[in-house]
Amino acid sequence: MNATDFNQAVIGVYPSLQPYAIRLTRDMQDAMDLVQDTVVKAFTNRDKYRHDSNLKAWLLTMMRNIFINGYRKRSRRNTVVDNSENGYLLASSALVDNEAFANFARADIDRAIKQIPYEYRRPITMRYEGYKYQEIADEMKVPLGTIKSRIFLARKRLTELLQAYGDGSLN
Repeated sequence: MNATDFNQAVIGVYPSLQPYAIRLTRDMQDAMDLVQDTVVKAFTNRDKYRHDSNLKAWLLTMMRNIFINGYRKRSRRNTVVDNSENGYLLASSALVDNEAFANFARADIDRAIKQIPYEYRRPITMRYEGYKYQEIADEMKVPLGTIKSRIFLARKRLTELLQAYGDGSLN
């Protein structure tokens, strides 16, 4: 199968990928990212596809594996190895943090957020609280692209205001 035929076949199967991605991720934005990652991986691994096999099944298997690998990667990030004699694995949420430092940092973050104009502060605060981009756009009666832009700019401004935390000088 040549590249053009393969591309046309993937485009033909593309609409059936999104429902499966939504079932895996339970989030529209994450599902769109997963579909995109799957298609990119399919194009880069086109030479591994056998033209006599089921393309849709091949893509859905690839999607499932990408999702599982991403889940495992996120889980590993949240795991800390205890180097004690027993060598237990501990979840990072079980670790005790220095509350004084956390309170100090939280006060700085609150001050920085108050310095951002309301039209940027409100979307980033809602996003932090767990709202999806579309929910924020609906709540504020603003287009989705505007909300994404405002959150990006607010993050950028917060990064500037909290620069001391990013360069390790407070540790």
